[in-house]
Amino acid sequence: MSDDSTADVGATLSRRGRWSLAEILFWLFALATLFLLPERLLFLNEIAIIGLFAVSLDLILGYAGIISLGHGAFFGLGAYAAGILTKHGMGDPLIGLIIAAAAAAVLGFLTSFLVLRGADLTKLMVTLGIALVLHEIANQAGWLTGGADGLQGITVNPIFGIFEFDIFGTTAYAYSLTVTFLLFVIARRLVVSPFGLSLCSIRDNPLRARAIGIPVNRRLVVIYTVSAAYAGVAGALLAQTTQFVSLDVLSFQRSADVLLVLVIGGIGYLYGGLIGAVVFKVLQDVLADITPQYWQFWIGLVLVVIVMVGPERFTERTTTLWRRSVARLRGRPDKVTAAPVKEV
Repeated sequence: MSDDSTADVGATLSRRGRWSLAEILFWLFALATLFLLPERLLFLNEIAIIGLFAVSLDLILGYAGIISLGHGAFFGLGAYAAGILTKHGMGDPLIGLIIAAAAAAVLGFLTSFLVLRGADLTKLMVTLGIALVLHEIANQAGWLTGGADGLQGITVNPIFGIFEFDIFGTTAYAYSLTVTFLLFVIARRLVVSPFGLSLCSIRDNPLRARAIGIPVNRRLVVIYTVSAAYAGVAGALLAQTTQFVSLDVLSFQRSADVLLVLVIGGIGYLYGGLIGAVVFKVLQDVLADITPQYWQFWIGLVLVVIVMVGPERFTERTTTLWRRSVARLRGRPDKVTAAPVKEV
């Protein structure tokens, strides 16, 4: 590669790595909800956790093209690892996060060699099978996991020995939001790096990527392991903030929900997981109040509409409106075109 080409690639990655005004406002608004919606903090805590879980799936699905129907396996393992650790005397939440991330990463690394062999249908079946196996192990090992009754008696120590978890969810939401933000920053830096660029190349054309010297299998194993660790942290956050772990964390519904979140928010776009989590939980909450028995029907209908219309159209229109508003505020001509939505 020539020096000019290298400089162009470096400039492009540097430009993509800069934080835009919209991103800054997004996170400022997320922080403001801690004070603006004090009565909904437990609900917001769920959104933050699901958002992190969706980001973990997007790392492999949106950027590496690895489809999975069993991503809940890492989420559930992280939840049980943090819960069991806390129940047996290690109540420090940060240590729990580290152990949960490590356990999920080890499982992700060991299973990556199975998942990456074969076509998409094979990957779907293998990931689903791994999740079902873990679910049954957790169900049978009641002496350790609590079985169908769930893992109870979890008491988490105050964060840094200062911030205690309360029944209102103030500490829980602040804790989950902070962890989600920090891991999001790392993921964002990862996808705009040369490593992330190579993943996109593998996703688009693995044969060409291998032909130009990219170690395809090694890259996929690394990102699959990182994604598993992220999912494990999300599961640990759920266990620590709710102080309860049930078999539901390993269910197929958990994996299907996070895939639905990505479809709603947009795949291959890290903010898609966060936005999708907000939309999904709000829709679930509103529709459950209106029609408690049929809210899943309406969620399914929304999914069909999004798939038929195409989530890219929604994203492009939102991006166009935002850029036009910024241009007007700056006094620039109102000539803004929609941009592709494959960047962070």
